[in-house]
Amino acid sequence: MQTYNNIASAIFDFLFAPFGHEIALFDLIVWPVIIGIGALQVYKYTSNQAAIASVKRQISMHLLEIRLFRDDIAQVLKSTAKIIGKNVIYIAHNLTPMAVMIIPMIALMVQLVAHYAYQPAPPGSVELLHLKLDPDAAVSAQDVSLEVPAGTSLDAPPVRTADGQVFWRVKADQPGDHVFKVRVGDEVYEKGWAVGGEARKVPVKRLRNWEALLYPGEAAIPSDAPVLSLELDMHTRPIDFVWDGELGILMWAMVLSLVAGVALKDFFGVTL
Repeated sequence: MQTYNNIASAIFDFLFAPFGHEIALFDLIVWPVIIGIGALQVYKYTSNQAAIASVKRQISMHLLEIRLFRDDIAQVLKSTAKIIGKNVIYIAHNLTPMAVMIIPMIALMVQLVAHYAYQPAPPGSVELLHLKLDPDAAVSAQDVSLEVPAGTSLDAPPVRTADGQVFWRVKADQPGDHVFKVRVGDEVYEKGWAVGGEARKVPVKRLRNWEALLYPGEAAIPSDAPVLSLELDMHTRPIDFVWDGELGILMWAMVLSLVAGVALKDFFGVTL
């Protein structure tokens, strides 16, 4: 997971924000359009375009039959059944392009979320740093301690639960990119905290399981670690014309890429 995140982040950190992260709409318009164009090319060269055109003509023909013979219930039912069958064939023709597109599309959208869904915590804010231990680990919440970096402070003593969770109230005293060090037994795990300053890609969560692929702002927790997750509160970034947070970025990118694909399909000679 971490190798994949490192490669994807190296590529997209270089490609994103050519004018700085302040101008979010540049990437949020350009890259979804690129996704749409790329999807058209994949669709064109990995699908059977002639077969798709043929099955679409057959579906249209059966729809016309329903209109022409709408008083003949038997014929309407027969044409409807044929339409359902042809739609199954149409969907089958789309499976290969979808399989080819899914990984690069998810990778790009995840990076858009990492760069533009969140903003640094405001100076002076107080948040919860949350650690969750693996219930099968040989350590307990009592074996966990926190080293607080300069520019931050503890606002209250830690709270430890019987099911292996630890919560610290931490305060952002100064702007900067701070790094907490959490000691679990003999191991140390770091957790970044972006506070104040200009818009940028900020760390949100460190996770151990497959979900780490969705949060490339920080390194994944090693698979053999006793820690399942390290999290801080998230601050969604408000962007004009886009809903705040992960869902807003994802919905914007998906809808705009679909619109771009449909609008440009004739230009690129693609039958959808």
